[in-house]
Amino acid sequence: MSDTNASITQRFLQIGKLEGYSYLALLFIAMPLKYMADMPMAVRIAGSIHGALFVAFMITIFLMLRKKLLTTENASYAFLLSLIPFGTFFLKKLV
Repeated sequence: MSDTNASITQRFLQIGKLEGYSYLALLFIAMPLKYMADMPMAVRIAGSIHGALFVAFMITIFLMLRKKLLTTENASYAFLLSLIPFGTFFLKKLV
C-alpha cells in the first residue's frame, strides 16, 4: 500500500472513531442534558460537531471507494456502522 493510500486509510479509521465518539456524546450526554436539565444548547453544539464529522466521514468513504481501498459492499457497511451507536469502532474489520 502506498503512503497516500495508507494515509487515507488511517484518516478513515480516525474520522470514524471521532464520529463514533461524537455520536455517543450526542446520544448519551447532550440529549439527556436537553430533556432532563433543560439545556437545548448541548444538542446544538454536540449535533453540529457530530454533523461535521459525519460529513467528513462520508467524504472519506467516497475517497476510499474512488481509490479502490474499499469495495462498494464494505463502503455500505461503513455507512451503516455510522448509524449504529458504537458501530464505527468496528471499521478496522472492513479495511
